Amino acid sequence: MRPLFALMLTCLPVFGADDAPAPRKPKDVPATEANIRKAVEKALPPLWKGMEGHNEIQTCFTCHNHGVAMVAFGIARTRGSDIPSKKLQEQIDFIAADLERDRKHFEKGRGPGGQTNNTGYLLLALDSIGYKADKSTADVIDYTLENQKTRTHWLTQADRIPTEASSFTTTALNIKGIQAYRTKEHAELADRRIGEAKSWLLKTAAKETEDRVFRLIGLKAAGAKVDELKQSSEELLKTQRDDGGWGQLDSMASDPYATGTALYALHTAGSIAVDAPAWRKGLLFLLGTQEDDGTWFVKSRSKPVQKQYESGFPHGKDQFISCAATGWATAALALATPSKK
Repeated sequence: MRPLFALMLTCLPVFGADDAPAPRKPKDVPATEANIRKAVEKALPPLWKGMEGHNEIQTCFTCHNHGVAMVAFGIARTRGSDIPSKKLQEQIDFIAADLERDRKHFEKGRGPGGQTNNTGYLLLALDSIGYKADKSTADVIDYTLENQKTRTHWLTQADRIPTEASSFTTTALNIKGIQAYRTKEHAELADRRIGEAKSWLLKTAAKETEDRVFRLIGLKAAGAKVDELKQSSEELLKTQRDDGGWGQLDSMASDPYATGTALYALHTAGSIAVDAPAWRKGLLFLLGTQEDDGTWFVKSRSKPVQKQYESGFPHGKDQFISCAATGWATAALALATPSKK
């Protein structure tokens, strides 16, 4: 696996209306191991298609088509799904080429569009598939630690609802990335920034599900105490709906994106067991809302910022948020199946 050389130039397009998604009653799909594995296996092909289709048209890493999909692939692989190493390597090569093109910007201390929102997703993706630390990841950590260094956390520098619109998301992803790829040369600044960010996460009020999800993820990565993680988990659990799902906003109906992220955070950061009643109820929501093509549909709330293109993932102008939702839903479902040795 060749090293990644520089920071990425993002080209995340977002499309769709600013209205809330219509409520949808989940189908009744029993949460058997067979049904869960079937749902995961059904979701993997469209995730690959969206990733590879994007690569044929664009030259940039994306959070939705690449980042979250790799989280799903990483977990599914540990549960026995066939995630071909050659196909993963092709994605690493694609990212490497993108980063090499943007190397001159990185060397001047400038990041991609979206700044550390995007580099945070990039490091999450690499860590999820087991990418080893190298000079390139160290350079990304250099950039992350220097970005907004006078602040106590990382402000979001994009406006792509919901994946890149919350400073909780940016801060949590940066903490996780630093912890995964820091070197001994980063120790002093990394410890300071993570400590300050942890304090900010603890004292800052969360306004929506995205905030609550990534506060929990960030606190876990920052080494928060058990009681702090428990309080954060309970805050997220309190907003679960009667149908088992979570809504992006308290005023919105449950949807697969919010539900997938909530379940992922509650289990991986909040230590909520996959057979806990609330977690199982969320799982049923995801099983019951999967489309026949293996994807999960979510209506976009972001305003168009670029010309639309088709990546090969379904759902037209709503494909990018739906791709992210499918990635998180698949990751959550995979977590509910036993690991394969």
